[in-house]
Amino acid sequence: MGATRKPDDDSLDRGEPDPGVRDWTDGHIARWSPVLPLDPDIEGAATRMYRFTKHLRRVKERGLSDYGLQQYEYDTLQALAGREGRATPSALAADLDMAPASITGRLDALERRGYVRRTPSSTDRRRVDVELTEEGRAAWLGAMGTVGHEEYRLLGALSEEERRTLSGLLRRVMYEAEAGGEE
Repeated sequence: MGATRKPDDDSLDRGEPDPGVRDWTDGHIARWSPVLPLDPDIEGAATRMYRFTKHLRRVKERGLSDYGLQQYEYDTLQALAGREGRATPSALAADLDMAPASITGRLDALERRGYVRRTPSSTDRRRVDVELTEEGRAAWLGAMGTVGHEEYRLLGALSEEERRTLSGLLRRVMYEAEAGGEE
């Protein structure tokens, strides 16, 4: 079920939902409310967050495919970019929560594609550093840009103040999730 119509500007300005606009989750809640004792606000928020992240995951998969990247390649390029484009294999392994010996195969594949290069360390000749190449940066940025564009498109429906409020509320929820020990 898609939205029946776009919200009117007056309801958006007041921060209130437009009663004429229904998304898939509204139908889900209407179906299950007579069957289960659920809080429609909790069910609505949890279901919408799940569907939002599922949507972004699909967009990301499309972006990775467009740039010929596998998820593990993207993750490795991102970890390297997050270290300003240069890191030791053991630092990358730690960032990716992998055993240091396991990173070698990833780096071999990325090096064959021209996305990274290994260079002798300038501080310790026994060590090797991994550098992100321009080709690797372009592939990573392209795939990341696909998701970023969609995030901006979707969250652009909110004002700057609403985005800040949403981020703060989600931070509180995630604090509880992270403190609960399930992650």
